[in-house]
Formats: sequence, C-alpha cells, structure tokens
Amino acid sequence: MKTQELYQLVWMSRPLMQAAEACVESGLAGTDLTVRMRAVLEILRAGGDLAVPEIAAKLEINRQYVQLMVNETLASGFTELRPNPRHKRSPLLTLTDKGRELIDNVITREMEIIRTIGSELSDEEVSTALNVVSLVTSRLRAQDGST
Repeated sequence: MKTQELYQLVWMSRPLMQAAEACVESGLAGTDLTVRMRAVLEILRAGGDLAVPEIAAKLEINRQYVQLMVNETLASGFTELRPNPRHKRSPLLTLTDKGRELIDNVITREMEIIRTIGSELSDEEVSTALNVVSLVTSRLRAQDGST
C-alpha cells in the first residue's frame, strides 16, 4: 500500500467538498435556494417525508442545525409540515410541489455537470474510487470510535 498516497487521498476530501459546494452554490443562483436548503430538499426527494431528527441522522449533523435549515425551507414555501402518525411532537416535513419541481431541476442540472466531469473516467475507476472512499471513511470512523 502506498501510505503517502492514501494520506493525500484523505486530505483531498476537503478541497473536493469545497469545490463541489462552490459548484453547487453557483448552480443555485437565481433559485432562492441555499446550499443547506438544497440538502434538506435532496434528502426529502430521496427519502420521502421525514421528521427533523431523521433528516439530521441522514445528513450526519446536529438536529438543532437541521431545524434552522428546515425553517428556511418552510419559510420559502419549498416544504410544509404534516402530522406524524408515529410521533405527535415531531411532525413530518414534506416537499411542496414548488420544492419538488425546484430540487428536480437542480439535480438534473447537477447530473449534467457530473456526466461532463466524469466523461473521461471509466465505470470501473468510479466504482473503485467510491469503494476506496467508503472503506477509508468507515475505518476512520471506527478508529475514532464514531461508528
């Protein structure tokens, strides 16, 4: 194993996420959607109606911070609250038609960018990279005790 290269891979995660976030942010121009609001809409699009604690778990961030993000989506009319049959005090957040249409359009644009970026990569290269990043992430979490 090339220890130095694996070390570089781990530390490249930050510039990768910063570049991805900057690209996402520029793609949101004119949509009235912020990067953090987009994250909430994407989770709802993929997982259906969810309560704030469930969204926080999927995003792996603090529930109180997610509540701020959710409040922004509610104020903008991208989401709405519905009663939660499983928990009276934790309503479900659901996409409005406006929110669903917006996140569908945003993700369609982002997928076009990803297709362009990945056009010179083989399916095998992408699968290998995904497997390596997933394995390293899980082992770092286990090492840290945050599994």
